Amino acid sequence: MKTQRPIAAEDEHRVVPFRPRSAPIRRVVEGGGPPVPLPRREPPHPDPLDLSRYERPRQETDDFRHRILANIAAFAFTVALTAIGIWLAMSIADLRKTQDCVLTGRRDCARILTEPYTP
Repeated sequence: MKTQRPIAAEDEHRVVPFRPRSAPIRRVVEGGGPPVPLPRREPPHPDPLDLSRYERPRQETDDFRHRILANIAAFAFTVALTAIGIWLAMSIADLRKTQDCVLTGRRDCARILTEPYTP
């Protein structure tokens, strides 16, 4: 079985030359001549890893006490939400177990809580 390929005109094909970063930059001459080296340009910033140009001056100082209290409140909320989720999952599992027992026709499905005998 032959694979079908789309028919393309010759002017649609283009070869993109790969040049490593360390190689000098060359300009490709029209008409298939040899590449001509371009003059080297200096990078716009001498240190490209310097992030100081992205820093903004702060209008107000940080309130660390407020930040700590907000973090504590967020942690307490997360713990409470997790505890409620665990309790809900356990109660749903217990209800499902009781319902399965009742649906099978058994009569002793309810859990009986016994209190210690006090005379």
